[in-house]
Amino acid sequence: MNASIKELVEKFQLQPHPEGGYFREVYRSELFVEHPNMPQDSDTRRRSCSLIYFLLSGDSFSAFHRVKWTDEIWHLYAGGSVELHVIDPLGNHSQKTITTNPRDGEPAAVIPAGCWQAARIVSSDDWALCGCSVAPGFEFEDFEMPPRKDLLAIFPQHADTINALTRR
Repeated sequence: MNASIKELVEKFQLQPHPEGGYFREVYRSELFVEHPNMPQDSDTRRRSCSLIYFLLSGDSFSAFHRVKWTDEIWHLYAGGSVELHVIDPLGNHSQKTITTNPRDGEPAAVIPAGCWQAARIVSSDDWALCGCSVAPGFEFEDFEMPPRKDLLAIFPQHADTINALTRR
């Protein structure tokens, strides 16, 4: 871990995230809402919003995962540009880039509920400090991160991207 990454991990008290990178939840609303997209047989109450800090370095990536029922908004606070790869439920792949330079793009991007997403730094010698907001709030029970073989079975047309942005 280089000195810049180590300094940020310590300053923001970040922990390793299961999908890659480092994170810390910094906000979880006290307000509860009924989530309209949840299956009928589950608890539909969720916090209205949650926010994490998320740090990626150029030698890591956020592996393909999805938040089943809620949209996720990525915000880039500092560092290099981040590529967000999205595969929607119909199998369409798109790529969005968030940046702190307004001439090169936008500082935030929305990943719709139910879409598979992965992220990596554009320049491998860089890092990025992001925020990820989820509304209604994130719960790990709504999170999925399948093995590579499962995603390849569903989306064989995106094999190169899936192979590059999964770990197992």
